[in-house]
Amino acid sequence: MCAAYANRDVMAMVEASLKKTTHPAEYNRDFFESRNVLAVNITGTPGSGKTTLLERTFSEMKDYLDFYALEADQKTTIDSNRIHATGTSVIQINTGKTPHLEAFMVANALQAMMPAENSVLLMENVGGLTSPAAIDLGEKERVVVMSVTEGDEKPLKYPAIFRAATLCIINKTDLLPHVSFNLEKAKDNAKRINPGLQVICLSCFDGEGLELWYDWLQSRIL
Repeated sequence: MCAAYANRDVMAMVEASLKKTTHPAEYNRDFFESRNVLAVNITGTPGSGKTTLLERTFSEMKDYLDFYALEADQKTTIDSNRIHATGTSVIQINTGKTPHLEAFMVANALQAMMPAENSVLLMENVGGLTSPAAIDLGEKERVVVMSVTEGDEKPLKYPAIFRAATLCIINKTDLLPHVSFNLEKAKDNAKRINPGLQVICLSCFDGEGLELWYDWLQSRIL
């Protein structure tokens, strides 16, 4: 009985969260479309290399694209400080007990930031593969980042977030000689969940494959 009550409580919380998110997501989508802002929701586990990916992207592509960033964590400004050091306009969102970004949080940040027309907004979500999966932020693209240290079965264990993504990045390929990770199996697993999913393998440490990510970003700009 306790488990049943707990499940109902969880479902009520999820339903309330989704209701609260739906309208702001449409606001965000209209905002992005009206200003031709490429909004990308960057998801993935803690430690998969999301922030490092953004650091390198902003540092190496700032002469080619007009970037803005949202950094989401439950606490601290550690990641936004790192992004600020690249010269990128960034807002830190501390979500507290909420383990993911919600659309109203993004909407509030947009009012403070006001990204320029024809720009790129990269939104680093709170680390995790479960709770961000069902939350629509109004983004145009959703990226899921995994690393070779996590296991090649990750897409099968957390299918929802891979199904919702348009791009999967497999990071830290420089560590492949040192870990038990089958790169082809990981790509196949991701494609089993989402046949239309693009997969890019790269290393933010040595830079291999980063040009594929940069090309993908540029190809998404109208």
